[in-house]
Amino acid sequence: MFFVLSKIIWFVVSPVNLAVLLALAAGLLAFTRFARTARWLGLVALAVLAIMAFSPLPRLIMWPLENRFPQQDAAKGPVAGVILLGGAIGVARGDVVMTSAGARMTKTVELARLHPQARIVFAGGAANLISPVTKTEADGARLMFEGLGLSPQRLIFEDKSRNTRENALFTKALVDPKPGERWLLVTSAWHMPRAMGVFRKAGLAVEAFPVDYLTEEKLSEFVRVSGRAPRGLGIADDGFKEWAGLLAYWLVGYTDALFPGP
Repeated sequence: MFFVLSKIIWFVVSPVNLAVLLALAAGLLAFTRFARTARWLGLVALAVLAIMAFSPLPRLIMWPLENRFPQQDAAKGPVAGVILLGGAIGVARGDVVMTSAGARMTKTVELARLHPQARIVFAGGAANLISPVTKTEADGARLMFEGLGLSPQRLIFEDKSRNTRENALFTKALVDPKPGERWLLVTSAWHMPRAMGVFRKAGLAVEAFPVDYLTEEKLSEFVRVSGRAPRGLGIADDGFKEWAGLLAYWLVGYTDALFPGP
């Protein structure tokens, strides 16, 4: 139920979607006796879209999320396993396709080669709410990892999870790190606080290994006007969604902290 509600609610309250819905409402009302209201709705929608598309606001929203867990030295000590969260890969026409978060995948391959004894766990099924599932993210990960030469014997695929909480719960059923073992959790830097909170709650001892950064390390380096509207809108959508996810997961008890940290 939580999964379904989260998908429906976020579709409506996503800032980008909300602005588009306001613009659509303005267009419909423009031909009625509420034309004056329609003009105001249209202006608000355009202002919201412009701010998210071109202003520094999206990156300002992302920056605290990405700075919460610092990236580690990949070669610092032995690694028993790497857990990679889905959200970056899929299958289309029988071949691998990656999203803008593809750095999750490439960094995991890099870690796998740096630590040849480490087990590699991919956690990700299909988060489709309506369309039928034919191929999961795990299917795409298998194609990529084996295609790049990683031994199937060291690969573990969890293909049932639909969100971060299920990533943690279903992964724990497959692997349970022993005391003293070092396991790395790989996901986008902006998603790492919620992911770490959920894995801690599930009782999985992992170390954060954030990748796929969208902001610069220093705040002053990226407080500038964005030159690409789709890029700005995408960052805004991910940032607002992640803060909303942190709040929702904390309220329902999926994490013990509102903003998990090191």
